[in-house]
Amino acid sequence: MRMSSTIRTGRTVKRTTRAAATLAVAALALSLTACGGDDDNGGGDNADKGGGAKTPASSVTLPKLDGESLEVAAVWTGTEQENFKKVLAEFEKRTGAKVTFVPAQDPIINFLGSKIAGGAPPDVAMLPQPGAIKQAVDKGWAKPLGAEATKELGENYSQGWQDIGKVDGKQYGVYYKAANKSLIWYNAQVFENAGASEPKTWDELLNTAQMVYDSGVTPFSVGGADGWTLTDWFENVYLSQSGPEKYDQLAKHEIKWTDPSVKQALTTLAEIWGKKDFVAGGASGALQTEFPASVTQTFTGGAQPKAGMVYEGDFVQVNIGETKAKVGTDAKVFPFPAVGDTAPVVSGGDAAVVFKDSEAAQALATWLASPDAAAIQAKLGGFLSPNKSVDASVYPNEVQKKIAEALVAAGDDFRFDMSDQAPQAFGGTPGKGEWKTLQDFLKNPKDVAGAQAKLEADAAAAYGG
Repeated sequence: MRMSSTIRTGRTVKRTTRAAATLAVAALALSLTACGGDDDNGGGDNADKGGGAKTPASSVTLPKLDGESLEVAAVWTGTEQENFKKVLAEFEKRTGAKVTFVPAQDPIINFLGSKIAGGAPPDVAMLPQPGAIKQAVDKGWAKPLGAEATKELGENYSQGWQDIGKVDGKQYGVYYKAANKSLIWYNAQVFENAGASEPKTWDELLNTAQMVYDSGVTPFSVGGADGWTLTDWFENVYLSQSGPEKYDQLAKHEIKWTDPSVKQALTTLAEIWGKKDFVAGGASGALQTEFPASVTQTFTGGAQPKAGMVYEGDFVQVNIGETKAKVGTDAKVFPFPAVGDTAPVVSGGDAAVVFKDSEAAQALATWLASPDAAAIQAKLGGFLSPNKSVDASVYPNEVQKKIAEALVAAGDDFRFDMSDQAPQAFGGTPGKGEWKTLQDFLKNPKDVAGAQAKLEADAAAAYGG
């Protein structure tokens, strides 16, 4: 996974009513607590395309590309990179093309700028922010998707997922990978020992944290060394507390970060971040903990792990897989609790964007828009596809299957990661902008006004006033 650059994407999609958000959360909550009796392989969108389910080999048409070579750039590392390479290998097998994975660095837009300046852009890049897609289009780097890729996208994706890959009405991105970023994972043994149950509200979460602390385990593991995890915390609190309209406005910088709604969200976050005993290692320890370690330290150590809970998206399962904990038994999950009237539904994703227009590059975009490609990585775990034609039965465990079904069922009723809608200088650069300011706030959560002022100054500069 990105590990230090995992999934963090987003653009606001359509206007979501509180009622719609409530329905989406209810579906998610139901899906996460459901167990058994739902393992049939029938149904799925593939089954009703053209009368009868299509075999993987026939669900997408690709050209023969013998002798063609392609480069695909992404920030993915470790298991996530290896799993994606298996998807590329199948494309090679079906087309005869040779595909090379090019490891990129954050922020990827800067990495691509260097490659383009050197006359060697990748054919396709996986962009983790809609803001980055827009920048690539504005700079004249990105190429619109061709007819075949656009057709495949239209058949397999809800309108909302198509729209976040558009710039000025033209389709540039295929959202190959998604994330449900409104989840809190917990060590089941810790909860059992503490007599704790899954909370549904913020106040209940604080009470649960106190119960875990009283049982002798630090409540939360926070991967503060990676600033993007902190933006995700903020977005869930802000969306639930202030609602989708305000969320949309702040995402577009139509209201300032000095707005009282931001003060309210930061003050709420401080109820956890500001309690030294609630965060593994305290603020200083959290700021030295990268995302992967924030997960693994929650699910190792027997009855005395370093923390009882860790917040992040469905992709946490990749890191849980590096421990002996089993998802669904040792490692369980609940939806991010409601801070305000409605629990949040925040998503992220990574989009394939063409940088060198060719038959081969467009074919790869078409492939990544197909259910065949997504199914390969879905089977491997730690991956969530917004492709509605992927049969949920391919996911490797019941938890992941239910999360995937809930995401698809939500249709357009979700909000995308706010920081990923921003220019990368503000919302997507390590050591700068929102990432850095929230790291500083984690260190000193009493300075709400100072954090707001710095956020606004950086946002104003990045958005151009």
